Amino acid sequence: MTARTRLLDGEVQRAMSALSAAAKKGLGDPVLAELVMIRASQLNHCAFCLDMHLTLARENGESEQRLGLLDAWEEAEELFSERERAALALTEAVTVLTEGFVPDAVYERAAALFSDGELAHLVGLISVINGWNRLMVSRRIPPGGHTP
Repeated sequence: MTARTRLLDGEVQRAMSALSAAAKKGLGDPVLAELVMIRASQLNHCAFCLDMHLTLARENGESEQRLGLLDAWEEAEELFSERERAALALTEAVTVLTEGFVPDAVYERAAALFSDGELAHLVGLISVINGWNRLMVSRRIPPGGHTP
């Protein structure tokens, strides 16, 4: 194992894990949380996180059909609830900031469907998975190393 592919320092990993757990807990819906983390990981090309969150989504009862179509959720919108679609749109807007700020319409759509607390946890979850993606991609951590 090279220095680049070693996992994170224990203190950093514990802090990131605590933030992940807090964000998930406050969102309250484990399937929605996994969909958000998978979508961000798809956008960020993070194989480690994709592998882990696809496994966790399946363990939480998510269907193969929805997982397979998540990358095209807008075209397969009938498979996803209104809350899920709003969360996925927000995930994409927060993850891909190359065109500027999160559009007001995207944020307002999510704000209309989530309580203030849920929305804060959703944005926190999107932020932390983006952090995890960047840590894992920059260190080239391969898929398959996740242990619950």
